[in-house]
Amino acid sequence: MPRHAVIPSRVLIVISTVIVALVLLLASSVMAALDPVDVPAAVQVAEYEVRSGDNLWNIAGEHTSPGRDVRNTIEAIKRRNHLESSTIHPGQVLEIPLTGSS
Repeated sequence: MPRHAVIPSRVLIVISTVIVALVLLLASSVMAALDPVDVPAAVQVAEYEVRSGDNLWNIAGEHTSPGRDVRNTIEAIKRRNHLESSTIHPGQVLEIPLTGSS
């Protein structure tokens, strides 16, 4: 009589648990990466003219709600204004995305 490969039920349970854990980890990583500031939508903006001594951290801090991460607002400002770095200059006019920030 030929022997059939039989996988013990405990091995199947372990494999299934690992697969479910990996799927949940992937889903939570995707959800964590999504922030309302990152979601493309009809975004309202405020114009801000850069003054001497300004930096993106301070500007973003003025437009970020308490409990929210200022770094997300900085990245949204950089994307909106096509900035490749955090360097800004007095007189420069920035569009500040207001979605999920104030």
